[in-house]
Amino acid sequence: MGKQIEKSGFVKQASILALGGIICRIIGILYKRPLSLLIGKEGIGYFTLANNVYLMILLVASYSIPSALSKEIAKSLAKKEYINVQRIFYCAIFYVVIVGGGASLFAYFGATFLAEQNSVLVLKVFAPTIFLSGLVGVLRGYFQGHGSLTQTSVSQIFEQILNAVISIGAAYFLMQAVAKDTTTQAIFGATGSAIGTGAGVLGAFIFMLWRYFLNRKERAQKRMLSTEEKVESYTTIFKNIFFTITPFILCTAIYNLNTIINQTLYIKILMYKNGLMEETVSAMYGIFAGQAVVIANIPIALASAMSVALIPRIASNYSLGKTKDCNQQIDVAIRVTMLIAIPSAVGIAVLALPIVSILFPLKDTMTQAAQLLFNLSISIVFYSLSTLTNTVLQGIGKINIPVINAVFALIMQTIVLVILLITFGGNLNVLVLASIVNAFLICLLNQMAIKRILSYHIKWKENFIIPIVCASIMGGMTKLIYYVLYLVSASNLFSIIVTIPLAVAIYFIFIIKFGAIGEKELLSFPKGDVVIMIASKLNLL
Repeated sequence: MGKQIEKSGFVKQASILALGGIICRIIGILYKRPLSLLIGKEGIGYFTLANNVYLMILLVASYSIPSALSKEIAKSLAKKEYINVQRIFYCAIFYVVIVGGGASLFAYFGATFLAEQNSVLVLKVFAPTIFLSGLVGVLRGYFQGHGSLTQTSVSQIFEQILNAVISIGAAYFLMQAVAKDTTTQAIFGATGSAIGTGAGVLGAFIFMLWRYFLNRKERAQKRMLSTEEKVESYTTIFKNIFFTITPFILCTAIYNLNTIINQTLYIKILMYKNGLMEETVSAMYGIFAGQAVVIANIPIALASAMSVALIPRIASNYSLGKTKDCNQQIDVAIRVTMLIAIPSAVGIAVLALPIVSILFPLKDTMTQAAQLLFNLSISIVFYSLSTLTNTVLQGIGKINIPVINAVFALIMQTIVLVILLITFGGNLNVLVLASIVNAFLICLLNQMAIKRILSYHIKWKENFIIPIVCASIMGGMTKLIYYVLYLVSASNLFSIIVTIPLAVAIYFIFIIKFGAIGEKELLSFPKGDVVIMIASKLNLL
């Protein structure tokens, strides 16, 4: 296993992107704290409702473009077909102009039908961002296809910083400008936050475009060395792009459709069956989607990054008939992801209330959000696995399988949700259970398909059992350390800041001691040599 990870440069690339993704999600959560205080839970509810519709349209229009494009570019690069690479890029831009532009117009003019009344304005402001996101996706996919994820990582951080600053500023300005009732102020506060999202994407586009033009001389030199026997026509390439991107988008859309279905069912059933007001239901849903889910999504950034780095390599190896190499890379990806996802789930579970208290300090919702986060923590593992297994099946060209699996999981979780809503009413834990059912079924069905196609067998001990044992030990010690520190200092922030690094250190000590990770594996991570030096001094290696 050590040799496998040592040879897998994609782990370092994925680590770079994962670090950027985690930084982005932390920034996103940190800015939501003052934003929550500014626009209130009603404003957060309106923003969340519009944001979910926006994300759904974005998924259909352009969200999967980077992965699909990187796969096609990687194939041409492997054959040194540099002219075709550039043509693929141009055709992807054309695709976004048509599909992304159409989706933006659809979101703007269809906002009245797509969103609840008080979220219509917010969705209209989101609309232009869909088109810009498509252009950013093409540029990111271009660099990812070349095996470089640094540009994507930096642009994501830049995007999130702009988003945070402008969201708060625009929300404050608009709320001050509208001296009306609290509901109107909440609507305009949510609209200001949507403006920040668009500004962040625009900033990322400008950065990626700058990086693209910096490489124009290198592209010109490579085109002179191109080895195409025949340069593909733009028509042929566009057809390939369409038939590659469309299944990716379909799979991703179905995979994420549970969010908008759950949101719609929850709101409609409570409004019409229980007679609750829209403002009340929106605020309740915002506790789940705007707080608990946001925190639970942070560790999933690693699985997303691993997928981005994995898909071009899986596609290349499978096209060459290198099934053994595919299996090795799958095992590396699962192992590294579980080494992080499992302890993250445990850590978030045991520190749910302290974390929520820091990030979303709304006294009337903190306890409920923390309980939801505790119950939702197991989904971190399932969503991480489902993300990876989707990528593997897409990479080997079995696009229909994850689509079918996602549809089946969606139907089952919807049935579960409806039954639970009718039985238990507005209890937000019904949304938690439905999400867990959806993620579990997807990763289970995908894994069965991978085993059947590639004869891949999970290494349960190294990939799951040891991380679970070590994470359980860490969880118990983490809870003890936190409460001792809090008892002494009476400061939640101080206790969390000290506890989390200690928890990470405890976990990796046990992981190394139990033999789940060794020197060769550590070398595959950024700054792995530093970790090895420290571990050696502590007689862990």
